[in-house]
Amino acid sequence: MKNNAKPDGSLILGIDGGGTKCKAVLMSADNVVLGEGTAGPGNPVYGLEQAKDSITNSALMALKQAGIAPSELANITVGVGLAGVNLPNHYKTIMSWQHPFKQIFLATDLLIASLGAHNGGDGAVIVTGTGSCGFSYVNQTSTILGGHGFPQGDKGSGAWFGLRAVEQVLLSLDGLGKTTQLVEVMQRQLNVKNSEELTEKVAGKPASFFAQLANCVFIAADAGDEIAISIAHEGADYISAMAEKLMSINPPRISLIGGLGRSLFPWLSNGLKNALSAPLSTPEVGAVYFARQNIQALGADESLSTVI
Repeated sequence: MKNNAKPDGSLILGIDGGGTKCKAVLMSADNVVLGEGTAGPGNPVYGLEQAKDSITNSALMALKQAGIAPSELANITVGVGLAGVNLPNHYKTIMSWQHPFKQIFLATDLLIASLGAHNGGDGAVIVTGTGSCGFSYVNQTSTILGGHGFPQGDKGSGAWFGLRAVEQVLLSLDGLGKTTQLVEVMQRQLNVKNSEELTEKVAGKPASFFAQLANCVFIAADAGDEIAISIAHEGADYISAMAEKLMSINPPRISLIGGLGRSLFPWLSNGLKNALSAPLSTPEVGAVYFARQNIQALGADESLSTVI
């Protein structure tokens, strides 16, 4: 499209609002990507106004890349997937937002991730990033496993692996646990020399910080460290069990998504490895599919959809 071109009504914006960034994609009716944009955090749980700004800014970036004037935002339908909108307060707040778009169809981040992974069809996803969660969408029915947050949940996640590594390193440094290569790996990564410095470094840190330490487990495990191997098996066994429960629902496809997937894959059960299918599209593309499905089901006059 040339600059300041007008959308013909068939264009859809898909937006994935995450805890660290908000990603938008503008797609045509025949699934051609016309523009993309990335802005700041888009999770309303961690800041509602920031999330609204990130949603709007990422959308404007996508329009700019497509050569469409910013004023045309008011003529474009948007599918949005956000973490936290399964909670009534956040759902109600987003529902009442005086947004700048023609209409918004709102979904959970898990649903758009699944729709993206399976190109709009039924399926299941195992999320292994900073957090962990299992989700399936089969015959218009959603199932969620885990996703209870860190540190009380999210077993098998990056944050969980990082925290378990810190625990074992501190035990080892205090002479209360077995000797482990995790000590050397973590001391090098965090540039600390003893338990006091390590404690000071990690105290009060969020899940995202501990997730950055997950690689310590896999580095040490690959080197044959007994403690690291035990942690890797424990986390992978949980993810495999979660997947097994989801597969009992008989989703047509199941995919592993999230930044930890590549490191975790070798430790998963053989049954899960054989069952996994590569994600077909990204969550923001899944948000486009969600919007289209709602337009078809509810009609173009609906202003805001129900969360599924």
